[in-house]
Amino acid sequence: MTSTTRLLEVLPDVFRGDPRVEVIFGHDRSSAFNGGVRGLLRASGVRVVPWENATDVACHLVISASENARFDRLKAPVLVLPHGVGFQKFVPDARSSERRLSGVVPPSLLSPERSWYAVSHPSQAAQLGATRPELANRTLLVGDPCHDRLLASRSLRDRYRQALGLPEGPVPRLVLLTSTWGGQSLIGSAPQLPRRLLAELPLDEYRVAAVLHPNVWFGHSPWQLRTIQRDALDAGLLLIPPFAGWQAALTAADVVVGDHGSLSLYAAAAGKPLLLAAFGEESVPGTAMTALGQAAPTLDHGKGLREQVEEAIERHRPERYQGVAERAFHGPGKALPRLRSAVYDLMKLAEPPLPVASPRPFALPVPEQAESSAEVVITRMAREKSAWSVELRRYPAAAEPERPESAQCFSHLSSEVTGPERSWAESASVVTDTTVHDSPGEAERRIEDVLRHHPGCRIAAVALGDGVLLGWRDGRRAQAHAAGELGTARLVSAVGYACFRAGIPPEGVFLLRVGKRSADVTLRPWPTP
Repeated sequence: MTSTTRLLEVLPDVFRGDPRVEVIFGHDRSSAFNGGVRGLLRASGVRVVPWENATDVACHLVISASENARFDRLKAPVLVLPHGVGFQKFVPDARSSERRLSGVVPPSLLSPERSWYAVSHPSQAAQLGATRPELANRTLLVGDPCHDRLLASRSLRDRYRQALGLPEGPVPRLVLLTSTWGGQSLIGSAPQLPRRLLAELPLDEYRVAAVLHPNVWFGHSPWQLRTIQRDALDAGLLLIPPFAGWQAALTAADVVVGDHGSLSLYAAAAGKPLLLAAFGEESVPGTAMTALGQAAPTLDHGKGLREQVEEAIERHRPERYQGVAERAFHGPGKALPRLRSAVYDLMKLAEPPLPVASPRPFALPVPEQAESSAEVVITRMAREKSAWSVELRRYPAAAEPERPESAQCFSHLSSEVTGPERSWAESASVVTDTTVHDSPGEAERRIEDVLRHHPGCRIAAVALGDGVLLGWRDGRRAQAHAAGELGTARLVSAVGYACFRAGIPPEGVFLLRVGKRSADVTLRPWPTP
């Protein structure tokens, strides 16, 4: 999947507008990470031939982003494109018990005199020559087309955030978790980290998205991955599909939590705050990735995550990793013209007369996501001058967050009455109905209905045309109103619950604080019929 997506991203721009060139895809099904490829190729509308029949197709050039196919079936020159950033990682060799350098075709599969390697930096050519002397003069300095498209995508950051379901403005912040594959990767060594981030980062201030290497998806199965991460998904994790969307998510992110995979280098080059939650010995010494591992702060899994995320954001400077990026990406913005020239030169065909188009921004992301219908709500009350303030933090219940309790700090479970999992509403202390009820009598009947059908519920909250109706089990009713985006049933009901726990009459004006936002919440007695 990794190799396939890289070709589908690059080749349309290389051969754009040239009727002299026909591109046919050959599919070698022997890979252990073969899942999903056929469906992606079919959806892309390309012509595909089985790899065993590839010798029947006369061709002038083979372009591959995989180093594992048997290229001896074809006689044309082979241009190997990186599917990541350079030769940064040692990976298991499927044909032996040894490790090999990722991105380099073993000599048993491709003779050196037929191979060419596109590199994004001169240091990679020197590295390849030192590792495989017979390939010392088989590199072409191209640059990185993906990096160039990421630079072109920066102007769409707000649109990407909107596509990910984030409201306008700087809040909430987007935390992007990225992982390569294998036991030393972030997801391989800390599979509970997505759930932990969701459990420790307040819903009103943060969202969490995950980009996992396609080998994670298809080395096991999408079903297996979703099963392992079910709690995180139920808690609202934005899971980016394995074939598209990670570039947009990276552009939209406020901070990246990564490992020794290529996405960490792309994040550093994009000027993003970065925390390394894993960094395996698979990283190749002397590379830009090793330099990044020495420069970026490390996530301490034994400490609170929120404090580390916020520190990484506050202390970061966009130019922090400029030196590392310069060791990985040469000549930003020039990759496509260089790649097209290299490809046509290898085919011994004159380039089209029209110049190469500018790098295109990446498409909008389509994440896999589920809304959290149940939340653990933490409220802290304090007396400020002549009024009470209520500081509120919400966490998705499925993430199993901590629930602190003290004299003026209370926690409770809040759930929507129509949530996808009925069990949350059955055990919630506050049950909300966000359907707007314009009639006072209708709202009162709905309050009684919610309390009757949810015996554990202490407070029912029903949306009104103007505000929210709160109903206690002892018969008290109050209308709650707050101007602006903090006036929802799910937020103002927490003020009513805090009053209930603190023994304070639910009347008057309360200052509600949610992250850096605040609003006055007014509670007025509601006359019962």
